[in-house]
Amino acid sequence: MAVQFSNDVEAADALSTAHKKLKEEIAKVVVGQDEVVRLLLTSIFCQGHSLLVGVPGLAKTLLVHTIATSLDLQFKRVQFTPDLMPSDIVGAETMDKERNFHFVKGPVFANIVLADEINRTPPKTQAALLEAMQEYAVTIAGQQYELPKPFFVLATQNPIEQEGTYPLPEAQLDRFMFNVLLDYPTYDQEVSIVKNTTVDDIQKVDKVLTAEEIIAFQHLVRRVPIADNVVEYAVKLSHLTRPGVNGSTTANEFLEWGAGPRASQFLVLGAKCNALLQGKYSPDIEDVQAIAKPVLRHRIVRNFKAEAEGVTVDGIIDRLTKD
Repeated sequence: MAVQFSNDVEAADALSTAHKKLKEEIAKVVVGQDEVVRLLLTSIFCQGHSLLVGVPGLAKTLLVHTIATSLDLQFKRVQFTPDLMPSDIVGAETMDKERNFHFVKGPVFANIVLADEINRTPPKTQAALLEAMQEYAVTIAGQQYELPKPFFVLATQNPIEQEGTYPLPEAQLDRFMFNVLLDYPTYDQEVSIVKNTTVDDIQKVDKVLTAEEIIAFQHLVRRVPIADNVVEYAVKLSHLTRPGVNGSTTANEFLEWGAGPRASQFLVLGAKCNALLQGKYSPDIEDVQAIAKPVLRHRIVRNFKAEAEGVTVDGIIDRLTKD
């Protein structure tokens, strides 16, 4: 049953209120990581997917499971390994005793799928998940099966250990809306984490939103009005990442390859959602800048000069927002 609001302003206020409640519920279990939580929720409400990059032991699985619980969504985790097959993700047809074929659904048939260490499996298996991300459906033996809605993929990568991995090509990385960096907690945060996780007390996370409400908010994000100058700024920012484009001095100096049109789309969508979560009814340029790094950092490739001089991707994006 569809969720009904009298108007979009009422819906926008409801989303802002729900966002505050979600942060409170998630904070019961996950200490800190406010920026990561904000970006993951933004990605969900924009009907996008996220790539989470962080060293082991930073509670990535706990974070995603907690978000799924607070959103009342079905959660599945897939541990990617070199011997993982596409059928282990999407499912396969099996034969019963009467020799009839039946499709057995794989773990991709969930609302939130955690693809743990996606770069540890060969490209063929990676592609099976990426197809589901793009089409929101899987095809087995000529039959297409729709995935449940809402559908959100969070893939993780370990930035340190690269031996035995199959890095995602840039064209496949482009399918992800955000590339989110998960950093170590502060000293005080780690003290709180240790205190909370070494006692026999489990915090209960209350459900804040239903699947129907999330879908309604996903449609709301796309209806948010946006000024032409904000759209033009988002497109200009994408253009400035492309070497050879007039005015892109930073790209000409430090970049081998720039972001495509999908970056512009995600900059606009992300800005709309960021504005709603902050209680605004329309985004401005600051909202575009607030999500520029997670949108662009996996869509631009540094050249040799940038690597030799130690110029980081985030540093380049900072320069681009000032050009």
